[in-house]
Amino acid sequence: MNDHKNEIKTEQESLEARREEMLCALVQDPAYRPMKLKELAILLDVPKERRKELRDTLDALVRQGKLGVSPRGKYGKPELFSECGIFQGNSRGFGFVTVEGREQDVFIPEEKTGQAMDGDEVRISIEKEETGKRPEGRVLKVLRHANTELVGLYRKNRSFGFVIPDNQRITKDIFVPQGCDLGAVSGHKVVVRLSSYGGEGRKPEGEILQILGHENDPGVDILSLVKAYGLPERFPEEVMASLSEVPDQVSPERWAGRLDLRQEQMVTIDGEDAKDLDDAVSLSFHEETGLYRLGVHIADVSDYVKEGSPLDREALRRGTSVYLLDRVIPMLPHKLSNGICSLNQGEDRLALSCIMWIDRQGHIADHQIAETVIRVDRRMSYTNVNAMLVKKDRRRREQFQELLPMLERMQELSAILRKRRYQRGGIDFDFPESRITLDKKGRAVKVEPYERNAAQLLIEDFMLAANETVAEDFFWQQIPFLYRNHEAPDPQKIRELSIFVENFGYFIRGGKSDHIYPKQIQELLARVQDQPEEPLIARLALRCMKQARYTTECTGHFGLAAKYYTHFTSPIRRYPDLQIHRIIKEALRGKLTAERLAHYEALLPSVAEDSSDLERRADEAERECDKMKKCEYMRSLIGQEFDGVISGVTAFGFYVELPNTCEGLVHVSSLTDDYYVYLEKSMELRGERKMRSFRPGQRVRIVVTDADKAARTVDFRLVGGFQKQLMGSDRKQLTGQSRKQLADKSRS
Repeated sequence: MNDHKNEIKTEQESLEARREEMLCALVQDPAYRPMKLKELAILLDVPKERRKELRDTLDALVRQGKLGVSPRGKYGKPELFSECGIFQGNSRGFGFVTVEGREQDVFIPEEKTGQAMDGDEVRISIEKEETGKRPEGRVLKVLRHANTELVGLYRKNRSFGFVIPDNQRITKDIFVPQGCDLGAVSGHKVVVRLSSYGGEGRKPEGEILQILGHENDPGVDILSLVKAYGLPERFPEEVMASLSEVPDQVSPERWAGRLDLRQEQMVTIDGEDAKDLDDAVSLSFHEETGLYRLGVHIADVSDYVKEGSPLDREALRRGTSVYLLDRVIPMLPHKLSNGICSLNQGEDRLALSCIMWIDRQGHIADHQIAETVIRVDRRMSYTNVNAMLVKKDRRRREQFQELLPMLERMQELSAILRKRRYQRGGIDFDFPESRITLDKKGRAVKVEPYERNAAQLLIEDFMLAANETVAEDFFWQQIPFLYRNHEAPDPQKIRELSIFVENFGYFIRGGKSDHIYPKQIQELLARVQDQPEEPLIARLALRCMKQARYTTECTGHFGLAAKYYTHFTSPIRRYPDLQIHRIIKEALRGKLTAERLAHYEALLPSVAEDSSDLERRADEAERECDKMKKCEYMRSLIGQEFDGVISGVTAFGFYVELPNTCEGLVHVSSLTDDYYVYLEKSMELRGERKMRSFRPGQRVRIVVTDADKAARTVDFRLVGGFQKQLMGSDRKQLTGQSRKQLADKSRS
């Protein structure tokens, strides 16, 4: 009996295989034109009662990526009705695919994601596309898996285990068979290597490669982030071995032919804990010409990190230093970054200097770029300089009296440069930054708003001036170079923002045209300053912006309203800066032969692309680290009440920002006094009976109810009926005052 059943099953499978073969051959025929199910059934002479079988076969072939299907239900070659893009998962199971050339991402329902995981390159078919709505599709095939290893939390059962990925966008647990767990127990954070990506009804499968420690052990949370983002923890042996060739001091023969600036008064101004001091500044004022002479002196890292050396290859692989809360993952080993390349007080150092002559209106009248040898007079901190210049602290002014005239001139020039940048349209966004303090065990014990002071702004202004000057110089020399570009926002996004701000009585001058200028965004932000809706409008304006990136073409920097911009000032921690230092020095020495120019033409595009990708990785890791530690801190405050400001409203609730910069969600299900409806145009939640509404900028009192470190979420509940509009200085008190450049900072 069983043999007979098996024979029937085998015969059915064989029939199914022949049917699939026939359909695949049919659609590949040059004469074939895409057909619907009914047309195919007629062509193949399939009776009505068997059309379901035909549909099942067609759908199976679509899932396997062997056929494609159009939004109108026509079947054909997979490439005819498919598009390729990057899959972005969502913690609720569904996902989106970003397809180059499409304005909107394609929505992928949970049951149609197939084997795709967050970051995978996939082939999809569009199954539904209507005007004004987001297109909907299905994953046909994963072309390239982004994740071969994952970091997650291990849970052990009697005969097997599974790993819950830390990446919330990957919703499938990883099955770990018995004998593949490396002895891990429940609660261990682990690295798991995927051996299978699963399929219909099957979970992905893998084996544990490394146990990082228990989830509650000090430092394991940030170590997990390091592993998850693939950040390099150690330098390869060949790199460390090559450090024996790096000197501890600058020998006189190394500064031969350099401009000697050792007698010029100059300082470094950094944070108290900074160890890699890669920029120094000097300033004098010439009464007869009415010009400031500003020197920005950058550590000449390229003199020690030669192109193609083990140090250079590793720096390119890392791209940038990554600053996490309890550790720094440097681009270069400490012997360089904290040693011979660090502009330490009283030490002779090699530098690449950009010396600028600037008039009282902030115009750069002339400049000189030179290889130099320098000696820093004093290492100054932001705190001390700010105390001298802003707080007029008598003790510090006396302590550093020999530097005071130069520092006061610097404050003067800084204000001139900032005013000039503002006049041309440079954009500032007023968002609170955070300072997170950890205890000895790595736990977050304090989160507070952090405001950049006058000394930090001063250094930022000088670095921006040097970056622009160098970029313009080499643009007009028409030499292969790396630029830091920030493209104008998408006009459609600006039009949508323009329509939205009209609800608040504002407008964007020319905001509905196809061309947008920085000045238009700047004017909007100036009008909303100190108003309750400022945080919302500023955030929406920021979301309209594109991401700055490195390219070989100079197309300008929208956020800074700069025609020419590059990264010149941080070669210790950014590879593009190191790369252009080499080009600058070859140009200064007259060594840019046709062969070298061709070399850079071929090399720089990949350097630009890789550096942009690695920068994004570092930014994401740093943001995730901050979010994780904020959640950890808020967990210690469960049950406590705070005043806060509504920072955003959605259909499922509203977000509240606290004075310490932490943010949490008041879920709509906790608003039990009424039935609340989300009004998209005004971005508010409004009760149907009592007409009570919640809008951005309102001040509310909340109690902390939960904080999930793994999910990076904090939950609040409203306390009583406390609610009032927040105006002017009250809002600043709650959110903290901090000017954050839209453009990436020229230094950390």
